[in-house]
Amino acid sequence: MRHYNLKNKFTKFLAIGILSTSVCTLPSCEGVLEEDVISKIGTGYINTPNGLNDGVNAAYSTFRSFYGTERGHNLTIFGTDTYTNGSDGGWKFMNFYTSQFDSRNGHVREVWNDFYEGINTCNAVIDRAPEVSGMEAAVKAQRVAEAKFIRAHHYFILTQLFGGVDLQLSESVIPSKEVSRASISEMYAAIINDLEEAIPDLEASTSSSDYGRATRPAAEHLLGQVYLTKGYSEAKASGDFANAESYFQKVIDDYGFELLPDFEDVYRFGNEMNDEVIFSIQYTRDPLTNGGGNNAHLYFLMEYDIQPGMQRDVANGRPWKRYKPTEYTLNQIFSNRDMDSRYHKSFVHVFKSNKPGNYNTTFDKSKSTVTFAEGDTAIYLPGYEMSEAERATKPYQVLTPSLYTDKLYPTLKKHLDPGRADKTQAAGGRDYIVFRLADTYLLLAEALMKQNKMVEATATINTIRQRAAWPGMELAMQITPVQLDMDFLAEERARELLGEQKRWFDLTRWGVLVERVKMFNPDGAPNIQDFHVLRPIPQNQIDRAEGGSNAFPQNQGY
Repeated sequence: MRHYNLKNKFTKFLAIGILSTSVCTLPSCEGVLEEDVISKIGTGYINTPNGLNDGVNAAYSTFRSFYGTERGHNLTIFGTDTYTNGSDGGWKFMNFYTSQFDSRNGHVREVWNDFYEGINTCNAVIDRAPEVSGMEAAVKAQRVAEAKFIRAHHYFILTQLFGGVDLQLSESVIPSKEVSRASISEMYAAIINDLEEAIPDLEASTSSSDYGRATRPAAEHLLGQVYLTKGYSEAKASGDFANAESYFQKVIDDYGFELLPDFEDVYRFGNEMNDEVIFSIQYTRDPLTNGGGNNAHLYFLMEYDIQPGMQRDVANGRPWKRYKPTEYTLNQIFSNRDMDSRYHKSFVHVFKSNKPGNYNTTFDKSKSTVTFAEGDTAIYLPGYEMSEAERATKPYQVLTPSLYTDKLYPTLKKHLDPGRADKTQAAGGRDYIVFRLADTYLLLAEALMKQNKMVEATATINTIRQRAAWPGMELAMQITPVQLDMDFLAEERARELLGEQKRWFDLTRWGVLVERVKMFNPDGAPNIQDFHVLRPIPQNQIDRAEGGSNAFPQNQGY
């Protein structure tokens, strides 16, 4: 079960120039006329078999605007109950929910523009495919299905972020200012239709040389998530949760995906192509085809590199100090560490000295100096309070919870990228996992809960909890139906999926974003308001619409 290896194929179609000249022509796309056309090949290239293939590859590249980027993380990690801001970065207002978070926000504009570029590329593929000759019918049908998958994904993300948006289902060849906001019902109808039409023509599984393409289980996972989210929305219908259950169950039953025995192995470096991964975004080590790269390795790191005995290196990462776990995450979500291995396996607990010598201590004043040889423990994070007397017996600095700051805190290690060329490189090359089987199980449990199938939902959650248990604690990790409610599900999803660009979507789907930020994120609590469950429509989109805000109204509150 491998997808398509697109690592070195993303930029080819962009370089040829069709996106530069005709695809990014919606009023949401900036700088169309300023794009450099690298080749003289015109828009007719997409009407050839190679052109159609390259068009789909170009559409895949727009996933990189969201997954593994700072904008994607800020839109999904910041301003939630699990993470608040670290010391650095200029986007803290997205966690604070201040008035700076407005319609001029660069992150929402960039995602909007890039996704619409991808959507129109998909529209071009879908519209022109019937006229392409010399291409095997099954291959052509598969490429069209992939384009529908990508288009559905992008519209689903846009709908969750903004509500109803401009619903374009045919290619825009020339610029137009005639746009409008579709209803939520219209958005979901189009998304579901795309995925239902795509599923039969997508490959159930492909060879390792095809890693990266959308497959049937990827589309079914996405469709299940669409139905689940729709079931909470104003467009909800009576069968939404049952439909979600059906699609999630198919992914679990029909394709041979397996939970890895060890939770930590899911994100182990070098193991990105594993049997739990349903769909991932492809990055590469080639700077010519990697764009900005997967930057997720930068954001969750504490400032280890100026501490005694330490200097920045590739293995420990380049600490941008963007996201600090909340006390709720550390003390409530991961409270059962004696049974549940995920706290230990999610965070870095020891930093080994890579700069030997004698030093004065910095944060741990239980001793005045420390001395390190190469490879000695320099920093230890026990995850609990340790008395000053006990800390004084240790030949290294001990960072306890009472000593955490906006620069010193537990480092999430899921996204670390020791394969970077050097310690300054920001453009990482690891694939970014978007859908994985553990998430499918948890989403299935949620769909079952919403149908009051509590016994089945509990058994589904226990499958995940059993994998997470320390050896010998499997039975203790099992819960009963009486223990399962939405609060428990919220914590279980956080334990399993922390830092994986899921949380903001979860909280808004459940309708508890404002409530939980006020409870658990002290930096966001003073300013968050009910309207923050949607993001602001980019102002330049409104300005360029025929009729302005009357034709394309801004979301309330912005």
